[in-house]
Amino acid sequence: MIRIRNLSKSYETRHGRVEAVHGIDLDVAEQEFCVLLGPSGCGKTTTLRCVAALEVPDEGEIELGGKVVYSAAQRIFVPPEKRDIGMVFQSYAVWPHMNVFQVVAYPLTDGRKRAPSRDVAPRVRRALELVQLDHLEARPVTDLSGGQQQRVALARALVSEPQVLLMDEPLSNLDARLREQMRLELKKITKSVGVTTLYVTHDQAEALSLGDKVCVMHEGEILQVGAPREVYSRPRSLFVAQFVGEMNFIPGRVLGPTEVESPLGRVQCEVPTSCQTGQEVTLAIRPEHLALSSDASRGSGIVRGKILSKSYLGDSALFEVEACGVNLKVKLPGDCDFAAGEHTVLLMSPDRWRVYS
Repeated sequence: MIRIRNLSKSYETRHGRVEAVHGIDLDVAEQEFCVLLGPSGCGKTTTLRCVAALEVPDEGEIELGGKVVYSAAQRIFVPPEKRDIGMVFQSYAVWPHMNVFQVVAYPLTDGRKRAPSRDVAPRVRRALELVQLDHLEARPVTDLSGGQQQRVALARALVSEPQVLLMDEPLSNLDARLREQMRLELKKITKSVGVTTLYVTHDQAEALSLGDKVCVMHEGEILQVGAPREVYSRPRSLFVAQFVGEMNFIPGRVLGPTEVESPLGRVQCEVPTSCQTGQEVTLAIRPEHLALSSDASRGSGIVRGKILSKSYLGDSALFEVEACGVNLKVKLPGDCDFAAGEHTVLLMSPDRWRVYS
């Protein structure tokens, strides 16, 4: 549905030329929810704006639904109003002088995809039902909460039944609880409509919970594309490991194909074939893949340590544990009995370690 090839975009600034996106390729299948994830300045919003025709790329090609909408080689540029897209912005972008019905109806009454007047009201009401605002159609949009205004913006984007839905950090202005609720609603709505979605965020939890596919970007490049579970459990680079979720990092030196020397001792793990014996590497393991025990006889792969702090998070507890001069984060169920100041045993599973050169 969305096909991007060799996309590049740069800007002139007072400090010189900045490469926002350089040479990226991306495919998003029909009805797929693809999330562009990365820190500020990584190129994710620029990529989205190029797909929306709000930016003109320097090089590359973009296809939507099998139709070329931009090609540098063929000198093709289809303007935004002629691309079959819906757009939801971070700032809601609803018109303050209109009521809810009028805002949602606008693409059908004044846009390129105008509908017969008899069809407008039924389609607007269907869109409002999707976002659970059908009871507020006569309400001025300025009387709505932030979450409700964002739902109005989503209904307006969907009412014209676009091929592609583009969303640029639409939940970032909402409070934490409302963001969580809206994530669930967005997932349900886009699946029920069957629209192909490209979504931009810097929020890891948002990306992992919403996306069928997560695309991690950094400095204008795509570092990893995959299902949320794959990106989280098997990050391919040190940057992805650092950016997606919490991770412990420990320096090490390769001893062999299944062993790395570290401050914790000899760690048994799978070493990438690209790493040579004697090479300096970084060991990484997630806090939930470590465990604590008061029993030092539980088996191999254990290290003695001391709990420095405990943060109770409700369903879980996050511990900071000092072991062999290294401070590690350990995540356990919230009802565990360990406390700060206790001496403990750190349990490490060999198949949970990742090694980065």
